[in-house]
Amino acid sequence: MALTKERTAVRPKKRFHHGDLREALIAATRELLIEHGPDGFTLADACRRAGVTTAAPYKHFRDKQEILEEIVLRGFAELTATNTKAVAEGGPGTIAGITAMGISYLDFAVAHPAIFRLMFGHKSEIRKVKQVDETGRQCLKHVIDEVAAYSRKHGHTADAEAVAIRLWTFVHGASSLELDGDYARVARGLDVRKMIADVTPMLLGAVRQKHTSARVKKR
Repeated sequence: MALTKERTAVRPKKRFHHGDLREALIAATRELLIEHGPDGFTLADACRRAGVTTAAPYKHFRDKQEILEEIVLRGFAELTATNTKAVAEGGPGTIAGITAMGISYLDFAVAHPAIFRLMFGHKSEIRKVKQVDETGRQCLKHVIDEVAAYSRKHGHTADAEAVAIRLWTFVHGASSLELDGDYARVARGLDVRKMIADVTPMLLGAVRQKHTSARVKKR
């Protein structure tokens, strides 16, 4: 009986079209970031996840950090987009709009904890990159612009930038405490979104202005 040689199917290598390789590496790195944190994997791990050779990334990125920088840039872009949508729905230059922006910020942090942490300090050298720094500042400028618009409508004379930074400090701190589980340990059942809604008017000066107006009317 004649022996027949078994044919082994050769799996063709995946061919990436222009732009596909870059996106595949970003997607793989993002997955590994979520699973292991920024220091828990190597560029070679990302290559294996993307199904490419270890030489492939250098056509688009100098190293792993540059891919992480791109993920941070996209994170800020997504955060700005969600904040913009929240303001549009709540009303530009209004307490409702600014409150919605704060809650949107919290929701982004809760939905993307690994990316949020990377955006705000897990790899300090990334924040020093000029484009990343500028994109982050642009995100804050959106808050400043909304506070300034609110102040103009209501005749407030407080420095809009100072008020916006207080708001950001409060919302960012609340988001970080929520992510780290601190509220669950010391204030179980706390509704963080409601807290943002309650505190935002105070930081904007609306509550103080309302009380001042009431006192003036009584005189």
